[in-house]
Amino acid sequence: MDLEIRTFLPGDEAKQAAIYNALADKMPGFKPSAVEEIRRRGKDPDFEASLRFVAVAKGQTIGYCNAQKNGRIGFPWCLPGHSAEEPLLDAALAACEAIGIKKVFTAYRGDWVRVTQFFEAHGFKKTREMVNYFQNLLDLPTMVIRRGLNISALRKEDVPTVAAMVPGLINLPPAQLVNHWFANPYFAADSLFVFRRSDETPQGVGMLISKPEYADPLKIDPNAPCFRLGAFGSEGRTTKRVNGLFSFLVREDSDSTAVALDLLSFALNRIQDDSVEVLAAQAPSDVRHLTGFYQKYFRKQGGFPIFERELA
Repeated sequence: MDLEIRTFLPGDEAKQAAIYNALADKMPGFKPSAVEEIRRRGKDPDFEASLRFVAVAKGQTIGYCNAQKNGRIGFPWCLPGHSAEEPLLDAALAACEAIGIKKVFTAYRGDWVRVTQFFEAHGFKKTREMVNYFQNLLDLPTMVIRRGLNISALRKEDVPTVAAMVPGLINLPPAQLVNHWFANPYFAADSLFVFRRSDETPQGVGMLISKPEYADPLKIDPNAPCFRLGAFGSEGRTTKRVNGLFSFLVREDSDSTAVALDLLSFALNRIQDDSVEVLAAQAPSDVRHLTGFYQKYFRKQGGFPIFERELA
């Protein structure tokens, strides 16, 4: 077969949408891909044309595979009757390795069996599930802020300590985290607050995003492979903006639950109007003290698996 693998070019958006919509339309939770949405994503800072590949056979676009600078690999969608999945994946992996990415990952719905089986057959291993939670405010325990709690805004000098609280969870180095948390266009820096010890060092950190224009957590697909903006561990990922997102980070020790409850109480007392009726959360299944807290005080909504592969 006369097969050409090339990088993404302007004008490929319509072909990409058509291929995806033709192949994924029978899968659970399918949402059609729109040309304008693909164009919009092409304007994002994370867009890198050299990490997106198109397969062309005899002048016809027959498949594509997208990767991101954060190491996320997309499925190589290929029209029936053609065999471009392997070359497309190989091209995307080689491009990631060429820019210094050491580990790649992929995230799709767990019930997209053909997709998950493909990645497992190509060296990707399931490492965790991203679990989504919610809770109505009225169903949370009655909470009052304990007097004398030392909770204040996150400071730039706190960032290295916070990033090290749960090893391996935060995806960005401290220098990039400062920009992510203090200059993010989608939430204000005061959305983050720190529980401090008597010596002012952080013992825990919380996040609350209250923006009614963001998605209602009860009206989005909880099994869609979407990282939630503000959830610790989503830094550097493409995210879904969700109203009422609460997240916290503490070390795993005997005080972790008490500190988490104080951070949750502080967040709830910040809600002074009807802008938030439901709290949303997201945490990785392999960080047990975080998911254990959410399982006790929130309700599981859904989730999606993460598959990873080391690059040579």
